[in-house]
Amino acid sequence: MFFVYNIAPRYLFKAASNGYFDRKRVYLTEPSQTFEIMQQKGIWALIALFGAQIGLAQAPISTMEPISFSAVTINDAFWKPKQDLLVNTTLKACIYQTETATPRLKNFQKVARKKGEKHEGIFYDDSDVFKALEAMAYSLKNHPDATLEVKADEWIEIIAAAQQPDGYLNTFYTLNEPQNRYTDMSMHEDYNAGHMIEAAVAYFNATGKRKFLDVCIRWANHFDALFGPGKRHWVTGHQELELALVKLYKTTKDQKYLKLADWLLEERGHKYAKGYTWTDWKDTAYAQDVVPVKQQSEITGHAVRAMYMYTGAADVATQTGDTGYLSAMVRVWKDVVYRNMYLTGGIGSSGSNEGFSVDYDLPNEQAYCETCASVGMVFWNQRMNSLTGDAKYIDVLERSLYNGALDGLSLSGDKFFYGNPLASNGKHARKAWFGTACCPANIARLITSLGDYIYAKDSKGLYVNLFVGSQTKMNLNGQEIGIKTSTEYPLNGNIKIEISANGINSFALHIRKPGWSDNTVVPGGLYHYAMVNKTEPSLLINGKPVAASLVNGYYVIERKWKTGDMVEYRLPMPIQRIQAEDVLKQDQQRIAIQRGPLVYCIEGADNGGMAWNIVFPNNASIVEKPMQVLDEKIIGLVASLPSLEINEAGTQAQTVLKEIIAIPYYTWCNRGSNQMQVWFPTTIKDVKLNY
Repeated sequence: MFFVYNIAPRYLFKAASNGYFDRKRVYLTEPSQTFEIMQQKGIWALIALFGAQIGLAQAPISTMEPISFSAVTINDAFWKPKQDLLVNTTLKACIYQTETATPRLKNFQKVARKKGEKHEGIFYDDSDVFKALEAMAYSLKNHPDATLEVKADEWIEIIAAAQQPDGYLNTFYTLNEPQNRYTDMSMHEDYNAGHMIEAAVAYFNATGKRKFLDVCIRWANHFDALFGPGKRHWVTGHQELELALVKLYKTTKDQKYLKLADWLLEERGHKYAKGYTWTDWKDTAYAQDVVPVKQQSEITGHAVRAMYMYTGAADVATQTGDTGYLSAMVRVWKDVVYRNMYLTGGIGSSGSNEGFSVDYDLPNEQAYCETCASVGMVFWNQRMNSLTGDAKYIDVLERSLYNGALDGLSLSGDKFFYGNPLASNGKHARKAWFGTACCPANIARLITSLGDYIYAKDSKGLYVNLFVGSQTKMNLNGQEIGIKTSTEYPLNGNIKIEISANGINSFALHIRKPGWSDNTVVPGGLYHYAMVNKTEPSLLINGKPVAASLVNGYYVIERKWKTGDMVEYRLPMPIQRIQAEDVLKQDQQRIAIQRGPLVYCIEGADNGGMAWNIVFPNNASIVEKPMQVLDEKIIGLVASLPSLEINEAGTQAQTVLKEIIAIPYYTWCNRGSNQMQVWFPTTIKDVKLNY
């Protein structure tokens, strides 16, 4: 192990000129000799990854366990209508597109018919069927529906009939190239199967029916017979199977599935990958395959693949106690959040690789920010919270959930965004479906399973992570504890938490103090508030103020609780101006606005069709205005701002004061395509009428 500090930049440029420099890394002769370039306050440091891994303190694995959505009843004024909309509109759209408008389900029927028919569509289309089934399963648990359950059973019968005698199940290869099974790691055979496993586990948990689960067990046993230690190598081209196998292990208690997930992670970074996207080991950064997972320290490549892999690694760490995965996840998470995350919690700025380019490359109008990547941020950050017990991961989860992910679904429930830009010249539009249709079913399964992210527990107490009107019961050290949350969050920060307990029980109640309420926009300081908010949250128990310690971002109240105890938690929601650090060139001389967890934007629909012609001086006064976007109740923000107007001839420009309305980012583009921006210029010279 060795460390080299204060490396002069000229030596780094020399390495680049010799062809060894590739996105924050200097390659010596082999991938195993990869080094990470770090720049901290102007001082370059070159740190060996192996040395960094050994030198870092190993963080302990937390024992926090999220409460399953199936045990949580949501009655929230903000989220319950969205869950109902998913059932009544979004799922119907997914079902129609899957079985009628596109050949996705028909491909399974073709396999069963054995008439030599060819596959239609894209080779990964099977996954959309499975994601829709998973959303249907979550919905059945929240909203029992006999008709929907019959529909799901019909699909499962069709899928089961397409399974091959050896357990293999993939419509593209079975119909088109049966002789080429498992010859190209980039072709999503295992990705499709991973989504199938997730759907089957969800359906088994929702209904108790085993048929779909047994299909997946046969597939997993088939795959395990071919791949693993002493067998064939395999590097998943699009990660998903790793996290799915952990779910299968937790359902069946069969250790081989957990071991297989661990082995798949260990396969990465050794040049085992083969396929059309794997022609050169330098290209494997696209699928996070340059170095082994436990030695990784930066985010690269395709954003969704990264999120699914790191979620799987966190799941394996949770089950095995492997701190090597945890240490790597902490390093990579910092690289994502400190240097590569948008204010909305979106990630993946580049459309060319649907992922990451270089640090601090966060353009606004060109932002890719795939909806699935924000969904993946929710998955991964929940796991990081469970592994560490630190609320900062829920802070990021909440930001991605309320902004980056929720923006992917229209208020009507039947139109979607694939990418989620932070500025638009009016050419962006929501669509009813996509050729690659991962996002609609992905946002559907996230919202229908929202209960997974609200509460958690460990051996000493309960955790309130998200402020969603809901109730649940759980067993805590042999005692049944009930908790009921009432709130109008995110419209306001007034939260009531009622406890019920059999007798008197002593335990710790952990209530998250959101980073946004503690003058932390995001961990790492990439964004900061223009002014410090000095108003602290308040806590009362049964109407009386209570002192609570603050540990890892949670207020901790430890006492003997009895049925009827009421906690009143008040989070002030001032309107906050946000500035970006200088390194974010696209956002310089601009501000953004946030209230509570919601990022705001200015949209042309509220402002005479224009959103790019305004100037937002730092001293502008902003007031709240209850209003609606379509049927969605929101708190609008209103300010009198200078607006640039150009005469019809284009020869003269003047500024006039106009009342400008800002709305929550997730509500934009629901009234047609029009201009929008999240970052507002503070001076007239920075107004850009055309990006």
